[in-house]
Amino acid sequence: MGVCEELRALTVVVDRLAEKFPEVRRDIIEEVVQQQHRALDAGKVRDFVPVLVEHAARERLTQ
Repeated sequence: MGVCEELRALTVVVDRLAEKFPEVRRDIIEEVVQQQHRALDAGKVRDFVPVLVEHAARERLTQ
């Protein structure tokens, strides 16, 4: 997965989480997704990064 594809996938993640958590402001969701993405930044295999970011962000948003 290239950088552009990964960033597009993260936009979709934000959209999905915004639908799932309508009570949370979108900018908060975007920040959580960015934080989770940065946490995985050092990884060499990028194919699953959007999925991992979505899972971790969903966990944080449900707390």
